[in-house]
Amino acid sequence: VKLVESGGGLVQPGGSLRLVCAASGFTVVSSDMKWYRQAPGKERELVAGITSGVGFKNYADSVKGRFIISRDNAWNRVFLQMNSLKPEDTAVYYCNRGTTWGQGTQVTVSS
Repeated sequence: VKLVESGGGLVQPGGSLRLVCAASGFTVVSSDMKWYRQAPGKERELVAGITSGVGFKNYADSVKGRFIISRDNAWNRVFLQMNSLKPEDTAVYYCNRGTTWGQGTQVTVSS
């Protein structure tokens, strides 16, 4: 079981990024998948989740209306579309399935 994130980078406030979580060893459609983030000096926090099967979605209040979680069952990937990015979104973003974590991808929002 492995998760590999990509898509992070440096973006200006108001910009967008799409994070990708490539999964192997299991199918994302059969698992509850989540995105977390951890900013320097802060605890890791849940950003968004998508349930197995029908794929109900949930979001942290801080990102509602700006971030969208989705998945591609054929490619076995989970995405996090991040729009209207703010400096406070700066963090390392992690893909999660239960006790399995990816290595993280850095997102920096700065002018």
